[in-house]
Amino acid sequence: MSKGLPKRSEDYSLWYNELVKKADLAENSAVRGCMVIKPYGFAIWEKMQAVLDQKFKETDHSNVYFPIFIPKSYLSKEANHVEGFAKECAVVTHYRLKNDENGGGVVVDPEAKLEEELIVRPTSETVIWSTYKNWIQSYRDLPLLYNQWANVVRWEMRTRLFLRTAEFLWQEGHTAHATKQEAIEETELILDIYANFVEQILALPVIKGRKSESERFAGADDTLCIEAMMQDGKALQAGTSHFLGQNFAKAFDVKFTNKDGKQDMVWGTSWGVSTRLMGALIMSHSDDQGLVLPPKLAPTQVVIVPIYKGDEQFEKISAVAKDIQSKLRAKGVSVKYDNRDTYKPGFKFSEWEMKGVPVRIAIGPRDLENGTVELARRDTKEKQIANVDGLDTQIVELLDEIQENIYNKAKTFQEENTYKANTWEEFVDIIENKNGFALAHWDGSAETEDQIKEKTKATIRCIPFDTPEEEGTCILTGKPSNKRVLFAKAY
Repeated sequence: MSKGLPKRSEDYSLWYNELVKKADLAENSAVRGCMVIKPYGFAIWEKMQAVLDQKFKETDHSNVYFPIFIPKSYLSKEANHVEGFAKECAVVTHYRLKNDENGGGVVVDPEAKLEEELIVRPTSETVIWSTYKNWIQSYRDLPLLYNQWANVVRWEMRTRLFLRTAEFLWQEGHTAHATKQEAIEETELILDIYANFVEQILALPVIKGRKSESERFAGADDTLCIEAMMQDGKALQAGTSHFLGQNFAKAFDVKFTNKDGKQDMVWGTSWGVSTRLMGALIMSHSDDQGLVLPPKLAPTQVVIVPIYKGDEQFEKISAVAKDIQSKLRAKGVSVKYDNRDTYKPGFKFSEWEMKGVPVRIAIGPRDLENGTVELARRDTKEKQIANVDGLDTQIVELLDEIQENIYNKAKTFQEENTYKANTWEEFVDIIENKNGFALAHWDGSAETEDQIKEKTKATIRCIPFDTPEEEGTCILTGKPSNKRVLFAKAY
């Protein structure tokens, strides 16, 4: 492998950027702000996709696909929506190029101007609800429970691989319902799916809550979210589920005849997670030696490295390695036997450590004699000698233990870096010096929220569901408050 990583403690941002590249996850593309997701990075994203897709289908959602282009007039139909996305939109104005007559290369053909400009999809509510108008006439047509896996473009000026790029991959669900209660229940259902997925698969604890009005999705009546803590104490929004009310139904005149024979507007939701989850995965578990992947997301869960001299030893070790590989694969474990003869074992150890493979098996001549192998855990770096007999069962149990340990470590970190602030001084100290989450009282006004953000760069990440009501006073204004909200600096 190339030279190691910068230390997290010295330059967290540089550590992250270098890790993404050295672990072969992604790199910057020729297009500013966009990324190339490399095979190893995409393999992790595919595993995320597969689990989420199954969860959606188990709750009766179906996949669809809508165009990447949205007529500009659609975006303007929902006032809050256009205001929320206008500054990030990429716009298509022409459909043809031509050679410059003055020898200046290729130029836009002025005669190929579109009659109506097109927006490159920043999100799909408008084009989907314009279509739902054609699909919904009666209560018998409802609910519509659809999801699409797609790419979107939001023209970000300051970008970082996976966390914030001009183009990114995601899934976006869009559902239509006959009643308000059904839509609210859908919004809550999806949030629970997201929370369980991030905790059980990414091994990352989250806080479920509701966004403040100013932090809501543009065009929604309510936004529910899950917030996760990264190792630098900053928050990362790991998923959102929006109750749209009837806002998009009204904007696109999506009506239906209800059971009483009366016309009513449809109720809607939308929800999504993106490749930002890759950033969350990297920043929450990894260390100065590279990635630390939860076994449930690792493209390769076990790597076997032979240590040998000469062809005869190699053949004997390979026979044992391939037998172990076969038995593990029969138990559903993904295994790679790294028999490359172009690299030494030390190089391979460093490479797979950088890539976060949960378990490494080393087999040398002495192991052959003793019927043993050396097992190394990526999460704790602990090593042990294990018998070849029963190794497959031991490793399956070990992978479960590693998954649980990674979650518990992140949970402990979150708890140890979440503080209660009762005064402005305490709040500032937490945000500036302790680098964590602050649970503090807020008077509920957007003005106060803006002032706190301006003074500290901390935002209200969510109003947590599990925080009990508690009489108090706002940390900034001293006005009454009956519940603490979650503040943090965020990605």
